[in-house]
Formats: sequence, C-alpha cells, structure tokens
Amino acid sequence: MTLTQTVNATPGMPEEPTGATPDPLSIDVRRRVSALARTPRLLVACDYDGALAPLDTDHRPDRRPLPEAVRALRELAELPGTVCAVISARPLRDLAALSRLPGEVRLVGAHGTEFDTDLAADPSAHGKAEALEVLRDRTDATAVLYMGGGDGEEPVFLHLSGADAGIRVGDADAPSVAAHRVADTPAAAHLLALLAAERRSWVFGERPTPIERMSLLSDRASVALVGPDARLLWLCHPEPDSPALFAELLGGRSAGVFAIAPAHRGLPLGQRYEPGTMTVRTRFSRLEVIDYLAADTAPGRTDLVRVITGTTPAVVEFAPRPDFGRAPVRITAKDDGLIVEGAAFPLALHAPGVSWRIDHDGVDDIAYATVQPTSEHPVVLELRCGTDSLAGAERPEAERRRTGEAEWADWLNALALPETERRLVARSALTLRGLCTPTGGVMAAATTSLPEEIGGIRNWDYRYCWLRDGALTVQALVDLGSTAEAEAFLDWVHRVVAALPGPELLKPLYSLRGTDLGPEEVVESLSGYAGSRPVRVGNLADHQVQLDVFGPVVELIAHLARARGRLADRDWDLVREMAHAVARRWHEPDHGIWEERDEPRHRVYSKVMCWLTLDRALTLAAAYGRAPDPAWGPLRARIAAEVVERGWNAEVQAFTTAYDGTDLDAASLHIGLSGLIDPSDARFQATVTAIEAELRSGPTVYRYHRDDGLPGGEGGFHLCTAWLIEAYLATGRRAEAEELFAHLVDCAGPTGLLPEEFDPVSERALGNHPQAYSHLGLIRCARLLDQH
Repeated sequence: MTLTQTVNATPGMPEEPTGATPDPLSIDVRRRVSALARTPRLLVACDYDGALAPLDTDHRPDRRPLPEAVRALRELAELPGTVCAVISARPLRDLAALSRLPGEVRLVGAHGTEFDTDLAADPSAHGKAEALEVLRDRTDATAVLYMGGGDGEEPVFLHLSGADAGIRVGDADAPSVAAHRVADTPAAAHLLALLAAERRSWVFGERPTPIERMSLLSDRASVALVGPDARLLWLCHPEPDSPALFAELLGGRSAGVFAIAPAHRGLPLGQRYEPGTMTVRTRFSRLEVIDYLAADTAPGRTDLVRVITGTTPAVVEFAPRPDFGRAPVRITAKDDGLIVEGAAFPLALHAPGVSWRIDHDGVDDIAYATVQPTSEHPVVLELRCGTDSLAGAERPEAERRRTGEAEWADWLNALALPETERRLVARSALTLRGLCTPTGGVMAAATTSLPEEIGGIRNWDYRYCWLRDGALTVQALVDLGSTAEAEAFLDWVHRVVAALPGPELLKPLYSLRGTDLGPEEVVESLSGYAGSRPVRVGNLADHQVQLDVFGPVVELIAHLARARGRLADRDWDLVREMAHAVARRWHEPDHGIWEERDEPRHRVYSKVMCWLTLDRALTLAAAYGRAPDPAWGPLRARIAAEVVERGWNAEVQAFTTAYDGTDLDAASLHIGLSGLIDPSDARFQATVTAIEAELRSGPTVYRYHRDDGLPGGEGGFHLCTAWLIEAYLATGRRAEAEELFAHLVDCAGPTGLLPEEFDPVSERALGNHPQAYSHLGLIRCARLLDQH
C-alpha cells in the first residue's frame, strides 16, 4: 500500500494491499518526502522547464505544466507553514502568462533576478541559487525541497544542506550532485502530490478518536489505550514513560497500527469493560475483540492479548513503530507468528495458525492477515514486548484471562464504595489503580501531548509521577479502603527523599522509578492529536519550584494512619522532613500547582498547602503521641495570618491567585476546603461566588483566565469542577453541588473514563487521558454527596 493510500485509507478499516501500479518513486525518495512533510516550515521550489513542464526535442516556448503538478503545488501552498515557488530562466512576464499557476505560488523569473509582486527584487539575487536563498531567508524555512530538470540546476543543488533535499528530474545518465532522482515530470508531479498528502496529514492530523472514547488497559506495569473500533492507539515499553511502540493517537498510521475489524467492514456496535476488571470488549456484528494486558508476565515484559471471537472473517493489520515511529521496522513471518526487528527490545506477535502477508510501505513493513474465528475456536493474538519467543503460552488464554480478571475484581470488591454513582466510582477506582505502578510511582495520566486546545501548543507529557498528583491519587484509594497503593507510593517518596541533600530540594515530579527526568524534547515527526503540535516528551516542570508538594504528602500520611489505626515511625520521619522543608522555603514565590511557565509568584494555594503541612503534622503528633517541633505551631499561625491578610482582595471580594494581583484561581478554594478558614466565613463564601461567576462556564470550571505567558486557551478542568462541587457542599449549597456533579458525570466517556479537561463551547474532551486528577475528584465528590 502506498503512502498516499495509507493517508487516505479509512482509519477504522484495515486495507490489504491492492497490487496497484508500480510506484515511480524509490524508497530513499519516499523516505525523504516523509521527512520533509514533517518539517515545521517548508519551502518547496521547482524549476519550470524539466520539473513542472516536460522537456522535448522541439524546444517549444509554450510548454504547459502538468495539471497534476499544478494541483499539488496549489494544495501545498494552501497548507500552513508551507511556501511554494517556481524559479525559472524564463522572463517573469512569460513565466506568469505561460504557467497559469495559482497566486499562492511565488514566481521568480529571469534566472532568479525577477521576483513576483509579492516579493521585492533583491540585489543579492544573481541566479537561481541566490534567489532560493532569498526565499529561504524571507520564509524562515527549516527545510527546502528543490526539484530541477533543465540546464543550470547544479549550482542550486550545491547550495542545499542539512534537512534540505535536491531532486534531479530526468536524464538518469547525466552526473548530478542532487541527492535524489526521479525519472520524469510525471514522477515529479507524483512526488509533489505525495508530499501534499503527507504534509496535510501531518499539519492537520488524521481523523482522531474522541479522547473520552479511548479505553485504558493496565497490568499496572504497563498501560495501553484501545479505541472504540478496537484499534490499539497507545502503548509504550518497557515503562509507561518510555518511547511509544504504538502512538496512532498522536501520529496517525505512521506512528503504529494494530487494527482488527470485520472483513464485512461493519462499524463497531459498542465497547465495554468486563465488570470489575480492566478487560475491554469491542463488539461488531458477528465479531467481538477482547483486549487485556496479561498480569502473569515477568518484570520487563508486557503481553497484550487480543482475542477475536465470532463467526465472520476479520482483517488484522499489524505495524509497530518503535520510538514514536522514528525507528525503521522489519517484520518476519514465522510458523507461529511474527518477529519484529527495529525496537530497542525484543518483540514478537504470537499468532499460531495465522497466515501473514508482509507488505512494505516504502519505509517500514506492515503485516496483514485475514482470520476466521469460530464460536468454539477464537483467534488469539499475543503481542509480546520484551521477548522474541514464539513458544506457546504456559497456560491456556482463558485461564490467564480469568486469573487477571479475578485479581482486579477481588480488589474492587474489598472497597467501600459510595452509593452515589457507584458504578462510575468503581471504574474510577480501577483506573486510579491502573495508573499505580510496581515501583510505587503513580502516573498523572497515561499519555503525553493530548491537547488542552485543538491545534494549540499546550501539549504536555503527564506520564510521570508528581508528588502532588501521586499523593492525592493514592489518598483517594485509601479513603475507599485500599492502602497498598499508598504504602508503595510512600516507599517511593522515601527513596526519592533519601537521595537528596535535604527534603526542601524535592522536585515536583520524577520518573516512575523515582529518578530525574531527561531534557524535554519535541518529536517533530508526529503530527499531534488532530494536528496539535508540538508532541513533547519529558516535562520542564521538573525544574520549577512548587511549594505545595509537601502538603499532599502529609495529608496522605494522616489519612493512611487513620485507616491503619497507627502512625508508622518511618512515615512520621517523612512528616518531619516535609515540615522542615516548609520551614525552610514557605516564604518564597513559586510556580504553583498549574506549573505556569512564567515568573514565580506568592500564590495563595501554595501558601495554604504549606500551612496544611504544619497543621496536619501537629494533628498527627497529638493523635499518635509524637513530639512536634516547637516551632511548628507559631509558624502555622504566621502562615495563616499572612494568607488571610495578603491573599484577600477587597476589590474583587475574593481570595485571589496570588498576593500581587486581582486574578482568580480555582485552587484558591482550598483556603476553606483545607480548613485554614472556616467554610462559613463570609470571605470564603464570597470567594466561592466570585470563582463561580468568573471561572464556571456551564458544566465545567476553568483553572483561571489570566495571561500565563503561553498562546492559546484551554478547556475547563475536571478537578476544578470537583473543587467547586466540594465548596458548594461546604457552604450549604447542595442543589448546586448535585447539578454540577451531574455535569461532571456526563463528561465521562462510554466506558467511564475522564480526561483532563472539557470544552463547554465545542462540547469536546481535551487533555491527557485518563487523568488521575479527574477520577480522584469524581470519587471525592461522590463520597461527600453520600455524607451530606
């Protein structure tokens, strides 16, 4: 299947190779086209005679460009970040009259000395090569494609470097310094059309699956996302914060495909979780796909099991793309499956009895199969990451599935779930546990770079462990009756703190193993979800100062001690270290919970969390007979007095974001939710009213509306919605709380999952998915509604 076919193929239905006309482009040319399509600012320049219009022996002066080339140039010129130009030896007047190219295409005539009306003539341009450099400078191009087929093209090819590409058209026997060749002008037109299709896909993204309709798979060591059509949209290995092996949700088909669909091309009829488990069932007419991550694998190995049942043939397409699609892949068919080469780890697809066809898309291999399940004999595909063994499984698939499902169900059945939205709370609890890893680290979300605004740049990597997010996540599970996740997380925190000179040097986040993050980078080759770029790996927030991180850790220890009926010595030592850190740094400005990439401020929420650290430490000391530091009490009172005095703004009648402004922030609700002031205090009630008026928009609540130094906007934040629900309940406004909670419930997807945000205007889910914040907020609100 050609790249053009790949881009145009219906995302939900895998296609088998068609045996179409042989492609006129070589593999190296196609690879270069694919790379050029993904450059931020592309300049496409062509000679007229020989590249767009065929050369002939009659030397006619009225040769027209091929219509296919004109169409492709028009499509390219209409794309953002793309400039097209024709540089010709012909006089500009003749070139414009003859070519009849669209106005979006720049024209440069007379060997590069005459520019069209949109570009002033430049005295430095004395030839085609110099004219190309003028165009490059004025368009700020990050890469140039130049195609030439006539005389005088070699100096232009010599000027190209780096990410640029030179394509010599025709005359295969003539020597050329151009890096690539195509046979003739029809092949050049085909190249331009291919580039236009690939670049359009990269710029705008392929048709994305709605974020809330993606379902999470987890064995706790690994996570994956499956679309409502049984496409594998996301899987990383060997860790959840490792490079992606399948990243279709961020890069379309070129970032990895593992699709199963009925051969009759029917649409899916529904998707659901097996109750109380992390097993997902996707149903088509006469076909069902069952997906789960096997729980009985050795460390460092991930087994994704896909069971195809039913009575109709199914088409399977398999194309892993390691390292976010940046590593070339070769697939070899064996008797019992496929061996994949190109990843940084062994990889195999165990598929006994399946006959595969291996195709090459010009860059990588793709495997296709048509399978025929029966009611008695399902087809089992087992993706094995971390081994290339195709040996049979030690236990039957049905037994492996039952064992894994029983472990999840037994855990869930031991919880004390509220009656309010009990099934949705159960799914939220399972989701939070699915984000808790064996290292004790807790993912803030399963993905990176799902956008906060479609087409925007607010795309962040949330696959790491934030102290704040992790503590709040496992605290929600403690409140439901499960302490194992909290104990593992606190072990993780102990290890992180032990590696530091002092607890006041804690960073906001670490890798899931508790190590420092690498530098934040951008994966330029990925188009992003719905064209939302950049796609980021890593997170610069690990270099920020966020003084609120100590409070949630101490609050967690307080909840855990209450659940266990005792305070462990080790946990008390951690409380003391957190209090010590607050004493050392509480007076500093910081970047805050929202990690704004702007100047630090004295933020109300951060100060409240510093107060909470000391308040809960004193409460624990009194409850469990520990000796507090004598300085804690006076410092607690000092912080509270400062926050009340400097955080309140009489002009806006609310506690504001920070001491230095009038802007509001939903996080400031914690001045009452934490107990620093009583919720009956008129100032807190006024703050609730002010935040409702400014930050609530119908069914959702925004974090803030201030200029945070980044372009674009974002959706309402589900956690902020949960905070306002809690504030409504704390101030006696139950009817409003129930109404807003119903809206929050409605934002959940068909399988009960919530991403980070919701846009009330487009009614579209936004942000990384599933988000721990969103699910822990829903759990807390359901419990509070039960209690009230």
